[in-house]
Amino acid sequence: MLNVNMGSNVIPSTFLRNVMKNGIGRHVCQLQRVTLSLCKWSPGSAPAREFVEQDMVDFTRQNPGIVFYLKPRRHRSPVLKAEYLNGYTEEIDLTKLSREEINHWLGLLKGRSGQQIVRLRKDFHTDTPSIQGVWNPFLFKDTELSIKDVRDPSLSEYISPFKSATEKLLELKKKSGAS
Repeated sequence: MLNVNMGSNVIPSTFLRNVMKNGIGRHVCQLQRVTLSLCKWSPGSAPAREFVEQDMVDFTRQNPGIVFYLKPRRHRSPVLKAEYLNGYTEEIDLTKLSREEINHWLGLLKGRSGQQIVRLRKDFHTDTPSIQGVWNPFLFKDTELSIKDVRDPSLSEYISPFKSATEKLLELKKKSGAS
């Protein structure tokens, strides 16, 4: 039975699609801006401060296309906010995360497309569906194959699309003998 009053924990569903044909030609990182909000004195922000002191400069040098902001907030838990080119934003609470986990989350955010995580309806989708149906390996095969027995020796013979050297020589002999 369908629940009409769906809660906020339901993952929306959609078809698979590519972000503006990204990856065809050259890849454009969709992560535009990262804002790290942390407290200068709070013990909960210690791993985030450690990340800033040890890893932030390396991350910004490796990713010059991503703008990195530090935002001091007094007596608040650390938060990592990612903003993508399509306007989608995502916030991650860093309260109980270590420096390595913060690095891991940054890597995941950098590799994302900026699309909201959704459940896929199908594994494939096309904007222009075919009237003829879906392709399969037996589409252009001879119809006799469907009524033959599997143990038929003619099914295991290799049929080359090219002529062999022997066949070419026999053909040349016929041409030369006929003239």
